[in-house]
Amino acid sequence: MRKARWAASAAGVVLLVAGCGSGGGTDKGKGGDAPSAGASAPAPGTGTAGGSSALDAAAVKREIEAAATSAGFAEKSGDDVPADLKSCMVSWNADGKKAADSRKSYDTTVAALAKGGWKETRTVDQPATVVKSPDKSGWSVKASHQGKAGALLIVSFMATETGPVCAKAFQEDLAKKKQ
Repeated sequence: MRKARWAASAAGVVLLVAGCGSGGGTDKGKGGDAPSAGASAPAPGTGTAGGSSALDAAAVKREIEAAATSAGFAEKSGDDVPADLKSCMVSWNADGKKAADSRKSYDTTVAALAKGGWKETRTVDQPATVVKSPDKSGWSVKASHQGKAGALLIVSFMATETGPVCAKAFQEDLAKKKQ
């Protein structure tokens, strides 16, 4: 079960990195599409063109954790990121059951990330699911709130570095999982 869930997550990351979004989402502003695996993008930790500050996985995790915990979330243990992807990916799962209002905490977390310079590029908002994709310095976060209190509730923040080196690493990891 865990392996299947990780493979599904990895497939979603590859799609996110490749810029393939849901047809039901919206692109906000400019640059709504993530670069494809062959596109020119910053190498891990080098930031974006135009002098933006460089981010690495540890800095991204700190930003997500600070935003989420200040919004009332506690971290819930989840699947570990494979060692060969740790510089390209951050996974932070919220324990939505411990937040008084998980949707309000989710919205507050996304707003805090925006105040920290993360630019929202995509939103999918459906009755039981909302997914927002803010980007910053060569990183893209898939912030998702799925389900509702009293039932299955999943709140997660998965960040991926969008450069070609990490795109290749995600594709190689996915190929290994299919074997």
